[in-house]
Amino acid sequence: MGIKNRAIIALLSALLCGGMTMGDVKGLHAAKKAKKDEFYTQRVDIENELRHYKAHFRDKVVLCNCDDPRQSEFFKYFAENFEMLGLKRLIATCYKSQDVDLFSQGDCERAICQIYEGDKNGNMIVDDDEIGVRELKGDGDFRSEECIEILKEADIVVTNPPFSLFREYVAQLVQYGKKFLIIGHQNAITYKEIFPLFKGNRIWLGFGFKGNAAHFRSRYEDTAVASDHREGMIRVSGVMWFTNLDIQKRHEILPLYKKYTLAEFPKYDNYDAIEVSKSADIPCDDYGVMGVPITFMDKYNSDQFEIIGCSDNGAVADEYKLPHFKSHNEPYLNGKKVYKRIFIRRKQK
Repeated sequence: MGIKNRAIIALLSALLCGGMTMGDVKGLHAAKKAKKDEFYTQRVDIENELRHYKAHFRDKVVLCNCDDPRQSEFFKYFAENFEMLGLKRLIATCYKSQDVDLFSQGDCERAICQIYEGDKNGNMIVDDDEIGVRELKGDGDFRSEECIEILKEADIVVTNPPFSLFREYVAQLVQYGKKFLIIGHQNAITYKEIFPLFKGNRIWLGFGFKGNAAHFRSRYEDTAVASDHREGMIRVSGVMWFTNLDIQKRHEILPLYKKYTLAEFPKYDNYDAIEVSKSADIPCDDYGVMGVPITFMDKYNSDQFEIIGCSDNGAVADEYKLPHFKSHNEPYLNGKKVYKRIFIRRKQK
């Protein structure tokens, strides 16, 4: 889904946590309609995830191309941990009307590119004069030819892209063969442009946020139904890290203990598959097709399971369909539609 109004595109630099489309955050939708998309990822959440990837960054060029360095904890994290990670270069492209100073407030009429190549004076502090600042000819849109040339220089892209451009953003990273670690919403798993990447083991989920929910810094009202509100923040459920960096988590075996029974694992009305409502309940003695919640992808191990398809985009293989009940894209159980399901099958030992 693209953004037609250029005024919305002008907010790209402020979309550090715009990858959410949750049902329990009504204020988020209201903010989008009002063209207000200033949501910023907390440093603690970045640190909690990035600690698992340290080995991937040595001698690499990191790009944060949807970031306002004035407020971006992504840029600050990599700049302040430049030597510890052994980075080669850190680049951030910033949309126009952003400040060239990393830690102060202000505006700039031109889009900029900032480059940091480590501590030069030995004080182990990220000084302003150590950050190279270059004005861009265009507006800083990550899809522009100018920014694509910068993307080509990068080894790994780490940021939180705008949710409305998530499909385009990932497609660009794949097109140019980039490694990445980005934030998105779990609903993106079943996008017809994204799901084949999961099925083909070209993308997977990272370690994630506690409880699959996060608080993002924002000046908008938090209308989430959950009770853990925090001042100056919006709570967003269903957010996840998407990556193609290999991590131990994706190779861990999911322990199975339940035995199959027809009563506990009924077949769908219109699919030749059984319903498994919880990933932890996948039967240990069944090797047929089964439907599991999309949260299963957080436990997915391609050595243990095979992905057949999903119910949200019509990707289910024809040989696993029964005569249609109401909709060929959605499973039904006892006449009622079942929410999004990933169809999987255990691999034989």
